[in-house]
Amino acid sequence: MLPAIKNILYATDLSKNSAFAFRYAMSLADSLDAKITIVYILPMIDSAMEVPIISQMGEDQYYKLMEERSRETIEKIKELLREFTRRELKNAKKHEERVSSILVHEGDTVNEILKTADKINCELIIMGAHGKGILGHTFLGTIPDKVLRRSRIPVLVVPIPKDATDIDL
Repeated sequence: MLPAIKNILYATDLSKNSAFAFRYAMSLADSLDAKITIVYILPMIDSAMEVPIISQMGEDQYYKLMEERSRETIEKIKELLREFTRRELKNAKKHEERVSSILVHEGDTVNEILKTADKINCELIIMGAHGKGILGHTFLGTIPDKVLRRSRIPVLVVPIPKDATDIDL
């Protein structure tokens, strides 16, 4: 007998086509009476880029600015995800209740997706096959591939349909 799926992690890059994977997540959640946690991973600045910036700005000023900007960026991304969810669900209360939380984390995308899946005890991860995010962060196939290889739970990778057109977020 297959284990029950009650918690689904939907990992998004906020690409125009991320709605395709979200629709699969919602359909499965409805069918299985499950909850969805939406996660977006904000990549960290490459340390090779930090050194010249720190040498110009000073370490204290740099980290203060980064913390400030990080909080602002995370809030902006959370709001984009809330708007995206409302638009996709067309404000249907029944569906809105399926989304249990919206999370934005910073760090290595694969590690953060897997840590989040473990932390919320989800039984399934759903993500799109590829796309470009709003901050230049990309799901070009390597992220889903790495998640698939390292995950201890099922992962559903949703390809963008061949004849699909971009969906505006």
